Amino acid sequence: MIWIPLVVGYVLDLLLGDPRWLPHPVRLFGNMIALGEKRWNKGSHRLLKGAIMTVVLCLGVYAFFYYMQEVLPMWARYIFNSVFVFYGLANRSLLQEGAAVYDTLYLQGLEAGRKRLSWIVGRDTSKLEENQIRVAVLETLSENLSDGVIAPLCFYAVGGVPAMMLYKMINTLDSMIGYKNERYLYYGRFAARLDDVANFIPARITAFLMVIVAGSRRGWQYIFKYGHRHASPNSGYPEAALAGILNCRFGGPNVYHGVLVEKPYIGRQQRVIQHGELRKVMFINHAVTFIVVVLIVWTRL
Repeated sequence: MIWIPLVVGYVLDLLLGDPRWLPHPVRLFGNMIALGEKRWNKGSHRLLKGAIMTVVLCLGVYAFFYYMQEVLPMWARYIFNSVFVFYGLANRSLLQEGAAVYDTLYLQGLEAGRKRLSWIVGRDTSKLEENQIRVAVLETLSENLSDGVIAPLCFYAVGGVPAMMLYKMINTLDSMIGYKNERYLYYGRFAARLDDVANFIPARITAFLMVIVAGSRRGWQYIFKYGHRHASPNSGYPEAALAGILNCRFGGPNVYHGVLVEKPYIGRQQRVIQHGELRKVMFINHAVTFIVVVLIVWTRL
């Protein structure tokens, strides 16, 4: 019940990605979070309210998927689990979006590239130059390899589809309310901390596998030198690994929701990222994902 749905879901993600026309559980998770936030994120005790909503949604998601494992007949359980493994992975869509930004920038110019980048990042893209756009894509690919692919796989390895969907709810909560601004500073604090805990091990596994796949000694050095400097306790590790592999520099100041955020630099070499380098990053993402899938299958056979 673990390895067969994993292989089927992994292959479906490779073939299909996340078609926009297909209903997706994360959209439902987002609607539930938005409804709770609209009702509760006001008045006093916002920290407590946000924590309660986070716990209720997480427990509810886990309970639903655990219940489905108990009541479905065996043949239906295989189908159900395969479908939700497919929903739980996002590597093909992640790489497609990154490639779309690079291609748009190359074929249609700077303004079009800025606009396309704004679809996948939270920073203000209106004043970014070409190289900053390319760097932003690489940062996003490395960070989301961890929380969009490897972390769901790690949770699946531990607890099957219920644990995988629990993680997707945690990650969706963080992406929607885990901000340090006036609106979410208290209401989203518990969700943000929970996401930090959930991603602690997967982020480091991701970084280590990235440098192993690339065979990069500098990548190892960057992980230990720069990984802990990121404002996030986790995002810096895969970013540092990729910066070392490519011998480039990530981080630095960026504008988020009208506020200038001074992020530390990751890496030393400030250089121009070439269009063709995206292929190497895509290979690393696919290779790391494949290794983790194989390791899970191997432990279950």
